[in-house]
Amino acid sequence: MIEIYTDGACLNNPGPGGWGVIILKKDKKIVFGGNEIETTNNRMELTAVIEGLKQISKETPVKIFSDSAYVINTMTKNWKRKKNNDLWDALDNQVLSRIIEWNWVKGHAGNLFNEEADKIAYSEALKIQKQIEEN
Repeated sequence: MIEIYTDGACLNNPGPGGWGVIILKKDKKIVFGGNEIETTNNRMELTAVIEGLKQISKETPVKIFSDSAYVINTMTKNWKRKKNNDLWDALDNQVLSRIIEWNWVKGHAGNLFNEEADKIAYSEALKIQKQIEEN
């Protein structure tokens, strides 16, 4: 089973944001991230999960690890979706016909891959903020 660790970050919330993904499959580790100029931490958390799932075949079972109660509890406990409906729709599209195990991990608590995803997300947010400041 493939494991995906995700995290999102936002400076000033709303503000410049970033997301990070770590995908572990067999002996391979895939690391990537992205950013947005004006966003929120919840949007970045959702985007990280969506982008991670886009990299995996729909036939492959996946374990997702996130420190976002917003994402995990909405997917497992049917929390109401009041905002970010565009991203919830995109996530719903990605989870269709998939076998997914959703796992919440405590953030900043020493989980190696969660910490790495956090660093990617934060560095992506800083990168976009620096670009804004230079323009």
